[in-house]
Amino acid sequence: MTKSTVYLVGAGPGDPKLITVYGLECIQKSDVILYDRLVNKQLLNHARKDSELIFCGKLPGKHELIQEQINELLVEKALEGKSVTRLKGGDPCVFGRVGEEAEVLAKNDIKFEIVPGITSGIAAPAYAGITVTHRDYASSFAIVTGHGRAEKQEDHLNWSALAQGIDTLAFYMGVGNLNYICKKLIENGKNPDTPVAVIQWGTTEKQKTLTGKLDTIEKKVKQAGIKHPSIIIVGEVVTLREKIKWFDELDVNIEDQEEEKACQS
Repeated sequence: MTKSTVYLVGAGPGDPKLITVYGLECIQKSDVILYDRLVNKQLLNHARKDSELIFCGKLPGKHELIQEQINELLVEKALEGKSVTRLKGGDPCVFGRVGEEAEVLAKNDIKFEIVPGITSGIAAPAYAGITVTHRDYASSFAIVTGHGRAEKQEDHLNWSALAQGIDTLAFYMGVGNLNYICKKLIENGKNPDTPVAVIQWGTTEKQKTLTGKLDTIEKKVKQAGIKHPSIIIVGEVVTLREKIKWFDELDVNIEDQEEEKACQS
């Protein structure tokens, strides 16, 4: 790995095994690693013992390091002649602000590479037994930011196009805005009976999946206490879960095996 290069790496959706081979190589060889809150900390075990680890995590409404400081750190460390990995959850190009960071690096003539990762909008439903496309149910799929609110003048979505033109919708960062999302989809022509899944901590051992319909899911989510980080999937593909929820069955099998071992010992 060449010195003075910044690697903008997608760490994947949560399961540490879902990082790419190249992404793992970047972690192993970098002098500095700047990592986000949703990055599985197990991945940092692959870093060199002498590498510098810098937490850049952001909670909803709270920022450990604001984006401008992160940009400055990337430039500063690279100009010191150090190889840097900027480790982001999921895919860095999907709501990861990698474009902004890459622009700053380019402006400062710093060599960089973007290393794609698996995004949670596809991986979390896959682990929940939901494929975002399916020959019988969905031929289109959209990834949507879910936190925009009209009262804060943050809602720039074309709700009519989303409600009527896309088969499967994946809303990121939207669990706190679920009421508004469901309301806007219904107002713009989406059937209130459309299946919805909310998946918390997707692909990890803490994964929890809740299903309902556009007009019932908010109440269910509140009752279950599901919070961030969660992905919201809207579309007929959600009905596949009852047939192919392989990860849930895997957990059951693991528990059964552990009980079996305990009985044998």
